[in-house]
Amino acid sequence: MLSGLVIVDKPQGWTSHDVVGRMRRLAGTRKVGHAGTLDPMATGVLVLGINKATRLLTYIVGTSKTYTATIRLGESTVTDDAEGDVTAVHSAAAVTAEAVRAGVADLTGEIAQVPSSVSAIKVNGERAYARVRSGEEVTLAARPVTIHRFEVHGLRPVRDGEALDVDVTVECSSGTYIRALARDLGNTLGVGGHLTALRRTRVGPYTLDQARTLEELAEELDVLEMSTAARALMPNRELSDEETTEISFGRRIAPGPSAGTPDAPTAEMPAAAFAPDGTLVALLADSGSYAKPVLVFAPDNEKRAAKQSTAEQQADQ
Repeated sequence: MLSGLVIVDKPQGWTSHDVVGRMRRLAGTRKVGHAGTLDPMATGVLVLGINKATRLLTYIVGTSKTYTATIRLGESTVTDDAEGDVTAVHSAAAVTAEAVRAGVADLTGEIAQVPSSVSAIKVNGERAYARVRSGEEVTLAARPVTIHRFEVHGLRPVRDGEALDVDVTVECSSGTYIRALARDLGNTLGVGGHLTALRRTRVGPYTLDQARTLEELAEELDVLEMSTAARALMPNRELSDEETTEISFGRRIAPGPSAGTPDAPTAEMPAAAFAPDGTLVALLADSGSYAKPVLVFAPDNEKRAAKQSTAEQQADQ
């Protein structure tokens, strides 16, 4: 059964669900999921999991991301991006490069961010964007996010100099809304702002260099094999034959070499455990004096059990 990750370069205008639907047809399976939504306007890295690899998506969702984006200062929209109606226009002619960089610096590091009102966050069981589209005013609670890097690459006057486009790169924690950064930068500068372009270039260890367009994937399905995907994503642990057998049956083993340190595998970010032949056997978390499997991938539990039973029978004869 085909299992692994597919790194897609999502096209503009497609929803993440659209891409999942297309991959289900290409891979010939219903069991396909994604590790973090991209808005229809956005392009770039969308990580998909096929069959058993969908179990890795939980750990990919929480990784940091990198984006390139264009922020237009001088115009606010209802969606904080170019897909929404313009709600306010202010001249950005007096906004200087120094002011932009100061505003960006204020939005770098650990910040409390109010998500866009048209996000997919649920409010009393209903998506925020659905409430906004029905005419309701929605204000979401601020949440902590970390902006590791917010770098300005260029400023370009537009609309006869009344608006200003700012090209940026943002490296951030999971849960950050780049639209909200555009809105907040504009508000900080007193002219409003929204996002006009967004491209995701990295999700955790997976980059745009690995991504393939849907057209390319239709010609040749490029799947990142489970073991390779897990090695890049999380800490690694090499198992002995005996440990491989124990773990494949869901049993505990001795903790890894990093036990008791801040780098020790946890349920939130376990270690990828590999058999001597390089096969991904399980995800392991240290728990005191032992390591326990969080997920077991070994496809040959029954084969191992049969071999063990046969060996025991031969020993008895």
